[in-house]
Amino acid sequence: MKALPVGLQLYSIRDMLEEQPENFKPVMEQLRNFGYDGVELAGTYGLSPEFIRDALGEIGLNPISAHIPLTLMMEDSKKAANECATIGCQYVVIPYLPEEFRHNTPGYERALAEFSRIRHVMQDHGLKLLYHNHDFEFVAMPDGSTGFDDIYKRVPDVLEAEPDTCWIKVAGFNPAALISQYKKRCPIIHLKDFIKEGAPKNMYKLIGLDSNSQCESDGLFEFRAVGFGQQIWLPILEASVQAEAKWAVVEQDEHYSIPSIECARRSREHLKILGW
Repeated sequence: MKALPVGLQLYSIRDMLEEQPENFKPVMEQLRNFGYDGVELAGTYGLSPEFIRDALGEIGLNPISAHIPLTLMMEDSKKAANECATIGCQYVVIPYLPEEFRHNTPGYERALAEFSRIRHVMQDHGLKLLYHNHDFEFVAMPDGSTGFDDIYKRVPDVLEAEPDTCWIKVAGFNPAALISQYKKRCPIIHLKDFIKEGAPKNMYKLIGLDSNSQCESDGLFEFRAVGFGQQIWLPILEASVQAEAKWAVVEQDEHYSIPSIECARRSREHLKILGW
């Protein structure tokens, strides 16, 4: 099976970078030694775009893309575009929709309009705009379609997808089938593994939605290194190649008792076992 180049979403190892930005180069060297080909940024840790560009170039990691919150790009999309272009990114990714902009809220129409506006700013800087889903995009719409489909139907030829395989599966859909459905429109695929039992609450604590943190859980939800959870990877990887994706990017939001860098190593090793 043909393989795609593999990157790591740096949110996965944020504990090694946020308080110690001086670790950036040695940590990136570790990722290169693990066999990663590129990285997806989630912040700059106070480092200049020029420093990040030069460090990644010296080490041999491709600056694939950057996650930038929608609200920040609504405030100053040109600044975001300038920084990403300076670093050398190919893509800019909206990581999620804040609650006030989600489907079936008054803010949804504004979000769609912003997608179109921001996309043109990115295009002017040689960048493509993508959207990264969670599971709430799979809400049912009045016409019977999903919210995920509605986004791409309403913003045709403007917005590309970064399918997150974990959240697609959590929503009850088949990641491989969805990737196939969006052939040629999903240049980056997020490879994310997990375990889920019962009906756990508050799965979104990591993006600031912890209103249910005092609720007693009805199950278990934890992220895992690729190959150590419930995902069946070969169909997903095959679909990614067939859909003409350009990159597979590993992401693990939380790590529990295993260090984040070790999880990154395990994910890459498992993909090597699968021929990637």
